[in-house]
Amino acid sequence: MKLLIFASALLAVTCYVNGQSCTTATGDSGSCVTILKCPSLLQVINKPNRTPADLDMLRKSACGFEGNTPKVCCPCHTPYGEPGKCVGIYSCPHIANLLAPPVTAQSMLLVQASRCDGSDAYSVCCGPPPESISKGACQSRLSAFPPDPRTECCGLDGGADNKITGGTATTVDQYPWLTLIEYLGKDNRIKLLCGGALISSRYVLTAAHCLAGAVLNHGTPKNVRLGEYDSSHDGPDCVPVEGGGEDCSEGVVILPIEKTIPHVEYNPVTRRHDIGLIRTQQAAPYTDFIRPICLPVVDITVKPPPNFKLWAAGWGAINTTHSKSTIKLHVDLPFVSQRECQPAYSVARRQVALWGGQMCAGGEAGKDSCKGDSGGPLMFENGKIYEVLGVVSFGPTPCGMEDIPGVYSKVHSYLDWMKGNIQP
Repeated sequence: MKLLIFASALLAVTCYVNGQSCTTATGDSGSCVTILKCPSLLQVINKPNRTPADLDMLRKSACGFEGNTPKVCCPCHTPYGEPGKCVGIYSCPHIANLLAPPVTAQSMLLVQASRCDGSDAYSVCCGPPPESISKGACQSRLSAFPPDPRTECCGLDGGADNKITGGTATTVDQYPWLTLIEYLGKDNRIKLLCGGALISSRYVLTAAHCLAGAVLNHGTPKNVRLGEYDSSHDGPDCVPVEGGGEDCSEGVVILPIEKTIPHVEYNPVTRRHDIGLIRTQQAAPYTDFIRPICLPVVDITVKPPPNFKLWAAGWGAINTTHSKSTIKLHVDLPFVSQRECQPAYSVARRQVALWGGQMCAGGEAGKDSCKGDSGGPLMFENGKIYEVLGVVSFGPTPCGMEDIPGVYSKVHSYLDWMKGNIQP
C-alpha cells in the first residue's frame, strides 16, 4: 500500500534502464533501481509519519517504474546497508585498510562488496567509519532494525571458551539469540515445535515452514521464548562451571507474537524460500542471556576459508531414537558446497533441486540439526562475532546420516527481503 501511495505521488518521471547511473536527490551519483533494492529510501517509505521533506526527497529520487514498482535514484550502499558516497578506494581509509597484509578472505569480500561505479579505476561506496560502543549502550541503541556488527551489539556470547562438539550441552549463556517458538494447540496446550534466532529488538528469524503450511495443523504461533536453557521449566537455570560454583541465567522471557511473515514464495514441495520473520509485540531486553545475532555482511560461502566450520544449536532431537532435548545443545558442522551436496538429493527418495537460496552443512555420521531444530540458526564465528548464515530447513530422514548434509536457507540471499519486511 505504501508503494502504491508513493507511485501515485509521482507526477512525471524520466525512465532509466535498471541500474543505470543517475543523480540522487542530494546531487550525488547513484543507480536507478526499484525502491525495494534501496534500503535508505525504503526506510523512508516505511516511516509511519513522513514529513514534507521526506516526500520531496522521494519525488526528486524518482527515475521510473519496473512494472508497478517505483524506481528511485539510489545512493550507493555499503555492505552494511548504509548510504555512502562513491569515491576512490584510497579516499576511504577504513576500506583501504582492509587491504593491509595479511588480507583475510572476509576482508577481500568486504572490499569487493563495497565496489561501486565511480570515476576512479577502483571506486568504493564509502560510508561512516566503524563504530564500537560500550555494552551498556547497546540496550538503548537497539531497535527493530538489525544492529551493525561493527558496534558489537550483536553476535557476542559468553561461551567462547567453552565449546563442546558433537551435539552436547552448551553453557548457560551461550548463543543468547536462540529462541523457541510457542504454539497454541487445539487442546489449548503450549507446544515447542520450532526454533529461531533473535536478529533485533523486535524480530526473530526462522523458517517459513514454521509459520505456514502443515505446522499450523499442530498449533498457532503465539509467543517466543528468550533466554532459555532448560525448557522443562521457566525459572533461572544454573550450570556448574570450571573451578567450582555455578553460572545461572535470569529465567525465561516470553514475548507475545505480533505478526508472522513467512516468505510469500515459500514452496513446501521444492523447499525454496523457506525463511520467515516473527515480529514481537514488545522489544526484547539486552542482557548476557538475551541479545541478537549478527546478519552476514558478505557471502563468505563464495570463498570459504580453510576448514570452514559452522555451528547449529537448539533443542532438537539428540538422535533419531530420542525425543527433543530440554537442554540447549550445539554441534559443529563442516560447510558443504552445493556441487558436493546436490548428489545426495538427486536419488529416488530425495528428489530436490537445490538452488542459490540454499546452502548445505554436515554429512558426518551422528552430527546434524534434527527434529525440533527447524527454523534455528546455522552460525559462523567470524572472529569474536557470530553471524547467522543459514536457517534450518530440511535434511535426511533419519537425521545425522553420513554423506547426506542438511539443507539450510541461505540468509545472505534474503537480506533485501528482510530489509523490505522489517518496520520500525
